[in-house]
Amino acid sequence: MPLASGAEIIHDIRRWSPDSRIIVFTGINAPGLLATIVESGVEGLFSKGSPVDQMREKLPLISQGGRYVASEFLELIQQGQQVSALTDRELQVLNMIVAGKINKEIAEALFISPKTVDKHRTSLMSKLEVHSVAQLLARALKDGLIDVNGV
Repeated sequence: MPLASGAEIIHDIRRWSPDSRIIVFTGINAPGLLATIVESGVEGLFSKGSPVDQMREKLPLISQGGRYVASEFLELIQQGQQVSALTDRELQVLNMIVAGKINKEIAEALFISPKTVDKHRTSLMSKLEVHSVAQLLARALKDGLIDVNGV
């Protein structure tokens, strides 16, 4: 999604229509992104490869207030929750680093100082236990913290 992340769209739907039941169909297999989707409070999360019968079977549960996450996502989501301690701002900074932005450009885009950007970068590296930007990018890709299609 080039203009907004799935989590941002879910947040907007909740704001505009708080009683809506949200079901996500995705081809994403990135643990961090899947964990973010689940943590945003969706009622259903299905793989695009899920059998139609599975969806048909689970829709009544969801419409009656239940939640469902496709079994193929459960282990990935648990992996993603281990790294979901990053703040929204840290994730914004991370995505801008991945896009090749320098501190000054990130600062201008987020209306913060370059020194604050540097603090976010340092915090990211500490939380993800890496020591260089190259390691940060590799870890972000491995853990599914970034959407490579959005880069």
